[in-house]
Amino acid sequence: ELKKEVTRTLTASNPRIPQDIIRFSFKDRAYKLVDNMDQTAIHFTLNGYLVHKDSDEGRCQSNRSNTEAGSFIEEAPVEASAEATEETETKDEEPTEDAEEEEAQTAEAAEEVEAAEAEGAEEPPPPKAPEKKLANQFNFIERGSTTYHNPLREEGYQTDPTPFETFSENVNQWCIYDAYMEELERIEKAKEKEKAKPVAVKKEDMKTGRKLSYVEPLHVDSLSKVAKAAKMAERMVNLNTFDDIAQDFKYFEDASDEFRGQEGTLLPLWKFQYEKTKKLAVTAISWNPKYKDLFAVGYGSYDFMKQGHGMLLLYTLKNPSFPEYSFSSESGVMCLDFHSDHPYLLAVGFYDGNVAIYNLKKASSQPSYNSSAKSGKHTEPVWQVKWQKDDMDNNSNFFSVSSDGRIVSWTLAKNELVHMDVIKLSAEGTTMQGPEGLQLQTFGSGTSFDFHKKIDYLFLVGTEEGKIYKCSKSYSSQFLDVFEAHHMAVDSISWNPFHLKVFISCSSDWTVKIWDHTIKTPMFVYDLGTAVGDVAWSPYSSTVFAAVTIDGQ
Repeated sequence: ELKKEVTRTLTASNPRIPQDIIRFSFKDRAYKLVDNMDQTAIHFTLNGYLVHKDSDEGRCQSNRSNTEAGSFIEEAPVEASAEATEETETKDEEPTEDAEEEEAQTAEAAEEVEAAEAEGAEEPPPPKAPEKKLANQFNFIERGSTTYHNPLREEGYQTDPTPFETFSENVNQWCIYDAYMEELERIEKAKEKEKAKPVAVKKEDMKTGRKLSYVEPLHVDSLSKVAKAAKMAERMVNLNTFDDIAQDFKYFEDASDEFRGQEGTLLPLWKFQYEKTKKLAVTAISWNPKYKDLFAVGYGSYDFMKQGHGMLLLYTLKNPSFPEYSFSSESGVMCLDFHSDHPYLLAVGFYDGNVAIYNLKKASSQPSYNSSAKSGKHTEPVWQVKWQKDDMDNNSNFFSVSSDGRIVSWTLAKNELVHMDVIKLSAEGTTMQGPEGLQLQTFGSGTSFDFHKKIDYLFLVGTEEGKIYKCSKSYSSQFLDVFEAHHMAVDSISWNPFHLKVFISCSSDWTVKIWDHTIKTPMFVYDLGTAVGDVAWSPYSSTVFAAVTIDGQ
């Protein structure tokens, strides 16, 4: 990918041209935006007067220059012949006494001329003088031209005079009174609006006894803009700082893995930490289905004796130094799940049995929906929440499982969270003898569940007793099947995304088992030698899965 060629196309449009030029249109009598802007960007201009030699105008000029040179050469012999004729005329006018001598001389001269011509005929003609070439090495010649001056034109416009009319009205005493009353009402409304604004709050300093006053800020738009710009700058700085880690994240391959056999290597990349969560344990992590760099982390405690507040943080790989969102809760967070269609909705389960919905679009530190004792909250810790498809009324809903043995369906109504018990995990043969001979039925403790990928109503529930219940949304009092799966608590359970009958389970009894839900016995059993905390199928293969144990492997 680093060697991949990226093609960039140059367009004829000028990106620096202003796009908001407005001019007054006399036709429409209004200011209008100029649509067609000149996209030409001139970098260099030169006014030349050269003409190519091979063009028509170049040939005409070269012929003209040759003819002018030939005319100058021919003028010289013409003048010489004219002088000779003048001498002969003057000689003819002399007395005839010397005529015979002159005739003899002329005859001798004629004989000499004929002899010279005979010798010249025998000699070769002299070579012609070569044509003079132009001194221009670039095959161009000069050209002169005159520009045509356009005649001046006059243009005038004649407009109609603006229409006007006379307006008059009589004002009585009651009209003046009504106008004053309207003004008084307007002033009173303005005073009421000023009262609604925050007034300067006075506080008395306990140490000095002085009274301090301050005004609460009305608008935080400017602060939010500055915060947004600061967040972008912080991301840019962090991307430059962690660029080497990002390159390793995308291209790292350890060449020594070929010689390690079944063992591999892990390369630590980013480290996310927050000052307020130092004494809390990470209990849940969930990646956002749409924004691949965003994930949520839940903080709480598994220790029954050390329960306190919890926190919900959302980190992004673009800024590992500080969380994008931060929410605080009264109880520890135990589980998380993002909505697949609405990635801004986050379902959270707490240690005190409550469930809540956080809307990341709203700038509020409190959840948008929250359960309570009146709305049917769980009485034990919520171990898993999972979103489901919207119901018939297009209301979002999710399911939760808790140690109190209830599988609850929660629906997001307009202003409240509506609950409905789907099934109760009643354990067989676990009735207790209560006071006055009453028989008290105990319920199983649910730890995990998973819905079928294709069959919407079918789901599996794992319990602390090691049993796995196959249930249906349609039957609230009966189980479709019960698997005696493990000897200790079932920590995780998951359907295979490719094979519709196969699911996998892991437990604290050190085993990972693969099941066919139509068969009571497991197909594969893997003993990992220590308690298994979680298991997950591979998204690209139906026969590959990953498991983690409590000893860090």
